[in-house]
Amino acid sequence: MAQEIERKFLVINDNYKKEAFNRTHIVQGYMTSGHGRSVRIRIRDEKGYITIKGPSNATGMSRFEWEKEISLQDAQDLMKLCEPGQVDKFRYLVRSGEHIFEVDEFHGDNEGLIMAEVELKLEDEWYEKPNFIGKEVTGDHRFYNSYLTKFPFKYWSGEVNL
Repeated sequence: MAQEIERKFLVINDNYKKEAFNRTHIVQGYMTSGHGRSVRIRIRDEKGYITIKGPSNATGMSRFEWEKEISLQDAQDLMKLCEPGQVDKFRYLVRSGEHIFEVDEFHGDNEGLIMAEVELKLEDEWYEKPNFIGKEVTGDHRFYNSYLTKFPFKYWSGEVNL
């Protein structure tokens, strides 16, 4: 099984934009989500993907993930079958030491939320934090994209301290 190990952080400044080597536009919806499991449909620029994720472990860092590229047309058709709500974001890729941080700048109902995540090989793996990294939110379900489709950031943004 494919295992995803990642840590998530809030972003405290826009330095990531200057340091990014890539930017893509992502729109995604969820065919189903609940009990920590989800089936996601994603359109990333002109490509489509379907992803299945399992529940997170106790630390919130690790979970099963399976992803397959599908045609753009299939992704567009499947998006029509998704639960209400979508995530719309720009993703910036930033190198930091041996790792790449994915910085997501959310739009629409999640406007104002900017998060970064880094994928690791081990939960206790060392990584170099870029200067735009703020509070860690790994394991906080409010920051899962599937949650943001149902409970957008605009409704609870006042509860977040960077």
